[in-house]
Amino acid sequence: MRIGINTRFLLSSKMEGFGWYTYEVVKRLVENHPEHEFIFFFDRPYDPKFVFAENVTPVVLFPPARHPVLFVWWFEYSIKKALKKYDIDLFYSPDGYLSLKSPVPQVGVIHDLNFEHHPEDIPASPLRYLRKYFPKFAKKARHILTVSDYSKQDIVKSYGISTSKITVAWNGASETFVPLKAEEIAEIRTEKTNGRPYFIFVGAIHPRKNVGRLIEAFGKFALVNPDIDLMIVGESLWANKASSIPEVSEDLKKRILFSGHVSLEALNKLMGAAFALAYIPYFEGFGIPLVEAMRCGIPIISGNLTCLPEVAGEAAIYVNPFDTDEVSKAMIYLASDEQKHAELSQKSLERSVLFSWDYTAETTWNVIADILSS
Repeated sequence: MRIGINTRFLLSSKMEGFGWYTYEVVKRLVENHPEHEFIFFFDRPYDPKFVFAENVTPVVLFPPARHPVLFVWWFEYSIKKALKKYDIDLFYSPDGYLSLKSPVPQVGVIHDLNFEHHPEDIPASPLRYLRKYFPKFAKKARHILTVSDYSKQDIVKSYGISTSKITVAWNGASETFVPLKAEEIAEIRTEKTNGRPYFIFVGAIHPRKNVGRLIEAFGKFALVNPDIDLMIVGESLWANKASSIPEVSEDLKKRILFSGHVSLEALNKLMGAAFALAYIPYFEGFGIPLVEAMRCGIPIISGNLTCLPEVAGEAAIYVNPFDTDEVSKAMIYLASDEQKHAELSQKSLERSVLFSWDYTAETTWNVIADILSS
């Protein structure tokens, strides 16, 4: 069979959410099923490292699709034409965007519907596109994959989709995330924070990630605890909305490090050397940094909304993400209670075994195989 895959987020210079999801799942699909041919559709020149095996044919389709008008062009014309040209039996889209005009069976991954619940977080043009097309994608798909039970129920309620049409496959995290030895932790902290422990946040600086309130909460924590800093790992998304980052004093600035986008190798080290993950989005479809923290065996302070309790289980202290006093109190509590810190570290490691990209890829393949066989 010939399986077409939307691989437009495999970008060697900037791998983030959709890109890493595509990489981890698609690489396994290709390697585990050499009996099938996979056609990768890129929207710009690709890195050869993403051609994972001999059963992959890479194809670049014009135009580069990073604007709503170009989304329509790429999926409704370029993809439609390519699916016919390459005689594709099924089209799989890890970011959920589908070709409405193509008769080819399609499987889309809808990660979350944040734009339906918090339209204020997204610029007007992308918002109009998402709200117009994603209900159509959900109905068009032969089957939908999603990343949490929370997202599944949200899709059912928001778009009137039957539960039988949606399969949940939790995300995994890279197997390179592992607990670090004490000397490694000390070395990384010496290099990055002058030897000081730190809370870490990982994710795009997007309003729903709630980084502004996290910084406000850390400011309150810093008045009580002079010993632990805060590290923010991630780049701004929707830059015109990044004003949610508050102004802080010069003294507090010295205790907050913005690392920007970092490589996976660097992130492994930064996460593993952290005192704890502080992750309080007010809307999330899954939250891969939770699993990365678990694999490193570090405690978690998590928001208590949407899917986050489903993912973190007993490995986290939960807080109202809109209440900065509650967040700061959780930081103070964790910093002052060594027993609780050790307990959550152990629970993180124990829960981490529930999440695997192998499982995600296997579940994805089962959905694809069922459709191909029918």
